Amino acid sequence: MDGKKEDSYRVLLEGGQGEYMEKKSRFIATLRKCGSEEEAVSFVEEMKKKYWDARHNCHAFVIGSRGEITRCSDDGEPSGTAGRPMLEVLTGERMRDTAVVVTRYFGGVLLGTGGLVRAYTQAVKEGLKNCLVGTMRHGYKVRITTDYLWIGKLLYLLGNLKLEPLSTEYGERIVLELEVPGEKLGSLEREMAEVTNGRARFEREKEIYFVDKGQFQG
Repeated sequence: MDGKKEDSYRVLLEGGQGEYMEKKSRFIATLRKCGSEEEAVSFVEEMKKKYWDARHNCHAFVIGSRGEITRCSDDGEPSGTAGRPMLEVLTGERMRDTAVVVTRYFGGVLLGTGGLVRAYTQAVKEGLKNCLVGTMRHGYKVRITTDYLWIGKLLYLLGNLKLEPLSTEYGERIVLELEVPGEKLGSLEREMAEVTNGRARFEREKEIYFVDKGQFQG
């Protein structure tokens, strides 16, 4: 992956599990949020111990906001039939800091290359359906300082832009803290100057990724 920042990516807010059956073979997908490669490797080992009697415990994970680290393993399945398709589901769904292990209990019938790819792909998709997924948006932490005279107009403006203050401090002046998506930053700064006659102070504190509360998926 290059260094270009993405506008958004997706993370697990809650992990989950799903199953898929193919010609009597049982595929169990377990997904968990992992913030580092070490955490993901530990999770894989945990699943291998839990499902020690299974024929295969294949895995894939994507770590980092830009997907800097990706790993996958076929765990004894024919090369390219398990780990790679699993990883492609995660990257295709823009998942980050996510690990998945698909456990296979062999049903006695060989599935062939195409059947294996389909089964491992579908298992991960079934697992994702049972996770709580949130969208991380690229943006900025912003501090706005204003006089009491302008707070009504300012709050109305924030409502129109669908921005909600994280905190509001009432002292000699009012201080608002917000998380602002990158694409709204220019509009907010420009329109805020208009409605307050340039009397409010706008500070871009730091660049961040934050959970978009309107983008949860079960």
